[in-house]
Amino acid sequence: MKLNFTKLKPSSPDFRKIKQLYMRAFPDDERAPFLMLVLKAKKKNVDFWSVHSDGEWAGMLYIVNYRDLSYVFYLAVSEEFRGKGIGSAILQNAKKLYDGRRLFLAIEQLDSSSENYGERLRRRDFYIRNGFTELRKKLREGKVTYEILGTGGDVNGSEYKALMKSYAGSILSRLFTMEFVD
Repeated sequence: MKLNFTKLKPSSPDFRKIKQLYMRAFPDDERAPFLMLVLKAKKKNVDFWSVHSDGEWAGMLYIVNYRDLSYVFYLAVSEEFRGKGIGSAILQNAKKLYDGRRLFLAIEQLDSSSENYGERLRRRDFYIRNGFTELRKKLREGKVTYEILGTGGDVNGSEYKALMKSYAGSILSRLFTMEFVD
């Protein structure tokens, strides 16, 4: 399988498919406004990738960079490509693309009383299989608590806050109710 990563632009042929996938793949309380993602992707420290596998559109990857950190903000694979190794291939390519950087992401906290506990467990195991480790940190965003997984080294709360300030700007970042628990 040959993957191709191209930067998403509003004029991209995949733009509508990516927006629809984004809306289906992430719950309301875990989605940033799509327009904000598109506008922020114009910044040099943000990569909004449309991913093709063997010439067919297969998914999206949204990365926010700051110093030597790369935050996998969103990763989604189109439903017809799930279970075929595309997600793993995207992560392996991302690790090469962001080589020498600390790559990290947030997943819903493992809570055995949650309705989607099995899904959360499978998601965590997927990332572990792909070389990520539990960093033993949590992130609270609104009412959702996430666990932090990463590769390439640890991430601390002040680095995360600096990354988000760099991404969102000083005024907008103050509107976020995020707490990084070391």
